[in-house]
Amino acid sequence: MSQTVRSFIGLGSNLGDRREILTRAVRDIPDKHAVSGLYETAPIGGPSQGAFLNMVVEIQTSVSPYDLLTICQQLETSAGRVRKERWGPRTLDVDVLLYGDLELNDPELTIPHPRMNERAFVLFPLADLAPELVPPLWRETVTDQVIVQVGDLLCC
Repeated sequence: MSQTVRSFIGLGSNLGDRREILTRAVRDIPDKHAVSGLYETAPIGGPSQGAFLNMVVEIQTSVSPYDLLTICQQLETSAGRVRKERWGPRTLDVDVLLYGDLELNDPELTIPHPRMNERAFVLFPLADLAPELVPPLWRETVTDQVIVQVGDLLCC
């Protein structure tokens, strides 16, 4: 039997019915353990675009980090994501944030996610699920980013 690894994936959407897109994606995530609250944030970087809904899902998985990346990319494809420009609007963005204690840095996958400790839209929902994993004084590092908790997904 394969050993399971505590992992976290971040999800965001700013096109279409954002809540429904996230609901469908979360339903399709295998090995779910816990789901954070839902947060609304302004986009960071990129062209002018609408606000994002963001969340984090904790999973207990036995798949490899690369297979988990493939699952994330399949969720994006199922939601109709089109990659036109970096940091552009998207129906669904799904990122591997953490995979146990693994540190990985290659062109295909970097774990921990390289900018997660700078992003309120990752740190607030991650703190819902695993406050021990967010850096000390993390709230002070994201004070310039507006974030509002808008509830929970009722599906999961």
